[in-house]
Amino acid sequence: MNIIVLMKQVPDTAEVRIDPVSNTLVREGVPSIINPFDENAIEEGIRLVEKHGGRCTVLTMGPPQAEEALRRALAMGADEAVHVCGREFAGADTWATSYTLAQAIRQLGEFDLIICGKQTFEGDTAQVGPGVAEQLGIAQATYAIEVQIEGRKMRVKRVLEDRYETLEVRLPALISVVKQINEPRHPRLKNVMAAKKKPITVWGVDDLDARPNLIGLAGSPTSVVRIFAPERHHKGEIIEGETPVVVDKLIEKLRQLEAV
Repeated sequence: MNIIVLMKQVPDTAEVRIDPVSNTLVREGVPSIINPFDENAIEEGIRLVEKHGGRCTVLTMGPPQAEEALRRALAMGADEAVHVCGREFAGADTWATSYTLAQAIRQLGEFDLIICGKQTFEGDTAQVGPGVAEQLGIAQATYAIEVQIEGRKMRVKRVLEDRYETLEVRLPALISVVKQINEPRHPRLKNVMAAKKKPITVWGVDDLDARPNLIGLAGSPTSVVRIFAPERHHKGEIIEGETPVVVDKLIEKLRQLEAV
């Protein structure tokens, strides 16, 4: 099987900072990690290759420092890494990101399955995976918790809010995975050292068959007008006691609030 895993390096959630002028994330000097859901995607790609044979290629679009995340993916067991990098791609919204990644996938050639995390921690849109599938014109199954492949058919168990759903799709296809699908492995030291020496393919804007007006900030139909932190909610009051007493106290509190 030829599997492509989409991965993104994101700021450590404890260190997120916003540029007040551009309304974009400040990445310089901020510790970064692999998007946690994408770690599960990498793990699932490696497991499927271990079971069915083939190759697992990890693809990311991001600044130069994203190489660190790619090398961790290689240390986990990915076979190849591709880095789409360049200032022309900066500022892309989910649509422009989906388009760029789809063009990179076309550049990679034939594939059987694309895997990505269900969403990124800093964006939380869950739009890029489905957007890539739409750009490529392939089937998709989101929120996957279990995957079984037999020949050219794939059965996917999905997690919904109130139930599970099982889909059967034909390959090639794309899935986005949830955390419960697996437990990502920790790379061994020797694999980490070996990953430092592995070549990483780097593609700039001239290496992709992409229209300049559809990538980066220029190709983004949406823009961020303002980012702000929501106001902190005051802690509520806990009323204790037997049910009748609690009800009486609650009614009295509500009357007091109504009178204010």
